[in-house]
Amino acid sequence: MERNGNACDENTDLKTAHCPLNGKPCARVSRHTVLHQVRKPWARRLSAHDYYFCSDPDCDVVYFSRETTLGRSELRQSVGQKSREDRRTICYCFDITLRDICSSRESDKGDSCREYVIEKTRQSECNCETRNPSGRCCLLDFPRRRE
Repeated sequence: MERNGNACDENTDLKTAHCPLNGKPCARVSRHTVLHQVRKPWARRLSAHDYYFCSDPDCDVVYFSRETTLGRSELRQSVGQKSREDRRTICYCFDITLRDICSSRESDKGDSCREYVIEKTRQSECNCETRNPSGRCCLLDFPRRRE
């Protein structure tokens, strides 16, 4: 993927940086997360600089650093945060889609998907830093509850 512009300052301690393609602010993500998301990581040199995650569904960039930009086609799996489909993955640790969440709400089971993930998170049985492309807890990607 071609780089467009400077992704971030020389300061490597930034918690956010602007996407080189759309200019929107993006959160920092660990190199560990990127390493487990990129296709054939042994065949490429991943920068030691900080990486950032672009969640904008209209942007092809997923990760970027000062030296590298990675797009959707360079990853092992689709990125739910960059999709608007109801089949998009919300929880990568337990393979929960938006459709699963909506069906559990409609079937009088309440928020069974959410409750399941909350319980597994409490038991330290999730692995969001590795499995979720954003590197953060999947619960943050669940739709907000309607009270």
